[in-house]
Amino acid sequence: MPVPKGSTIDPERTRSGIIDAASPLLYERGLHGIGVAELCSRIGVSKETLYRYFGTKDGLIQAVLEARSDRVTSWIAAAAGAAGEDPREQLAAVFDELHRWYEEPTFRGCAMHNAAAQHQAPPVMGITARHLDRRLDLLTAIARRAGAADPDTVGRQLLLLVEGATLIAAHYDRTSAGTHAKQAALALLAAAPPVGASLLRPHVTPPGTPRARH
Repeated sequence: MPVPKGSTIDPERTRSGIIDAASPLLYERGLHGIGVAELCSRIGVSKETLYRYFGTKDGLIQAVLEARSDRVTSWIAAAAGAAGEDPREQLAAVFDELHRWYEEPTFRGCAMHNAAAQHQAPPVMGITARHLDRRLDLLTAIARRAGAADPDTVGRQLLLLVEGATLIAAHYDRTSAGTHAKQAALALLAAAPPVGASLLRPHVTPPGTPRARH
């Protein structure tokens, strides 16, 4: 970002400004859809500045993805938290937020999915994996608060619905993917065996087992 004459350069602010300016361009055009020269021109920095703060374009890509992961994770967690104490309402809020996102004109799918498909370098794949881990943590916590006996499994099942809905919305049907996924997620949560369910099941004697004599 150009610094007004006489202003003091704040390295962290400059770095954050470059990330904020580059993020929508890389999301819209794709990681390989815009070259360094055009990218620098569009965000108003020199190549020397970009390389000074990020080393390479790949370094900028990684910083953009990490910042986006932080922002999206906080946004979804805030939506769940604002829904109150009921885990079912929290889960519904997650999908409601996703549905609103799908309907935005600038929606181009999940930036992490896109990055993993376009740029299969280990650092990018690692950022994508950590992003999914953070989302899984949120969904597992919701399942645990709902009293699911196996919240880890339910969390993974909910993650499949979230990521599947986002993929469908990006490439097939953005108008109803979120609603359908929300319905499936709430049904899944309601059907999950509660803690202690195994203790409530009637004991069935296996066939051929001798009966106790009283």
